[in-house]
Amino acid sequence: MHRLMTLLAATTMLTSPALAEMLDVEKDELTLGFIKLTDMAPLAIAKEKGFFEDEGLYVTLEPQANWKVLLDGVISGQLDGAHMLAGQPIAASIGYGTSAKLVTPFSMDLNGNAITVSNAVWELMKPAVPMGADGKPQHPISAAALKPVLESYAADGKPFNLGMVFPVSTHNYELRYWLAAGGINPGYYSPDDVSGQIAGDVLISVTPPPQMPATLEAGTIDGYSVGEPWNQAAVQKGIGVPVITDADIWKNNPEKVFGLTAAFVQENPQTTLALTKALIRAAMWLDEGDNANRAEAVEILSRPEYVGADAAVIANSMTGTFEFEKGDTRPAPDFNVFFRYNATYPFQSDAVWYLTQMRRWGQIAEPQTDAWFAERAAEVYMPAVYLKAARLLVDEGLANEADFPWDSDGYRAPTAEFIDGVTYDGRAPNAYLESLPIGLKGAQTVVGGEVQG
Repeated sequence: MHRLMTLLAATTMLTSPALAEMLDVEKDELTLGFIKLTDMAPLAIAKEKGFFEDEGLYVTLEPQANWKVLLDGVISGQLDGAHMLAGQPIAASIGYGTSAKLVTPFSMDLNGNAITVSNAVWELMKPAVPMGADGKPQHPISAAALKPVLESYAADGKPFNLGMVFPVSTHNYELRYWLAAGGINPGYYSPDDVSGQIAGDVLISVTPPPQMPATLEAGTIDGYSVGEPWNQAAVQKGIGVPVITDADIWKNNPEKVFGLTAAFVQENPQTTLALTKALIRAAMWLDEGDNANRAEAVEILSRPEYVGADAAVIANSMTGTFEFEKGDTRPAPDFNVFFRYNATYPFQSDAVWYLTQMRRWGQIAEPQTDAWFAERAAEVYMPAVYLKAARLLVDEGLANEADFPWDSDGYRAPTAEFIDGVTYDGRAPNAYLESLPIGLKGAQTVVGGEVQG
């Protein structure tokens, strides 16, 4: 089909740059998976704005029930690729949970998550939360304000339950980072206990994103870490209060990736380039003109075939604001970032950070060298493919030369823009782990439910 279109373009003298430069893709009919979250937007936009078709790709987007089903679909080949938790291809590459060779040439977004607690928990937290002159809570809110609540629960013999979306999700690591920064131990994993609750001051478990609000309302969990629109849904329903966004845990943190099997990329290099080109264009469209297209994006995402949530709820965060409590809406222009700040470039230092968190909480049971971290990151993140796609877009007049990090070695500069002020340098992962007060470091392991070493 794609060769027919190329022939038609040539014979009818079509001058569209995308058609004139169309890659000779190996596979033109593709099925891509996603979870019903706002940050699947690049996929929806690439389809709805015709960016996939400009590359000779005919894409079907299929929502998946949960992250495990999505992951299995990509590995089995039922899905050609998917909107994926950044931790999923990394964990699969080291054989944690599932063993498979997955890669990413495209990072889908920055930020986009928050941590929400029930109304009852929020009322218990408030006495420990500093208030501003306007009588509203000062942000960011430290997890230290949760300590008195945990003491109250313990005194009553009640567990404190928190939900996150998947064991290797950003949401899990952000929730744990926030808790640990406030002096709360979120618990450890070990090879013989994958609950992640060993020695924890709280009990963290998996809840699928769309089920978060209902699970909170039922009292099964006391809070959760999730992407949008499921934090704003809790505010709209009047059942919970987001206490911190992930941008305040780690400013401009990497979130989702577009995941493919290494075999797919090897067998379909031109198709991979075409997909990456289309997704870059979608990300550019989402951020261009200071988010001028976000209202249209909200309408698209609200459709049942995509996120299927109320447009007003999606708009709360997608259009540059975030509502913490009813009436407490604050500017959040970077709550969802899809292209600026090199959001789409697959920095290998991002992969290293995820690996440090896996090691910190025991998902990587044994100590590893700095070189090991770098090697694992390089196996999964593919900046060279991304830059090749970007170069094609620039040559076609569809993107600006200045918008891409051509000289990057795949590592971001060290940053201390975390809630605890600790500096992260992707080139020194073990030194970073040593600098974190709570978590495994050095030769420590978890054996028999205890940290040893």
